[in-house]
Amino acid sequence: MSNPVMDEIEARARRALNRLRDLGDEMAKVRARESSEDGAVTVEVDGSGALRDLRFTSAVSRMSPGEFEQVVVSTAHRAAAEAMARMGALITEFNEESAAQT
Repeated sequence: MSNPVMDEIEARARRALNRLRDLGDEMAKVRARESSEDGAVTVEVDGSGALRDLRFTSAVSRMSPGEFEQVVVSTAHRAAAEAMARMGALITEFNEESAAQT
């Protein structure tokens, strides 16, 4: 014998779990790529800000070690900030959808 209240609770829990899985899948796909102003350095990070790719052009050979370090760090920082913004947007969207479901 089916209990309509329990069936509804189970359905809501299943929908919430599916939304949470979808959020996890979307978060795992987040990548951000930034290039330095001169295009000498390109950095790609994942949603946690971890370095996924780092590329240089021959223009880096004209930089001092200090300039090179500054360009790599600032470019990586911009990529990480973009990735974190995307993660934040996903979480905000998830929270808004969850609030609308209750």
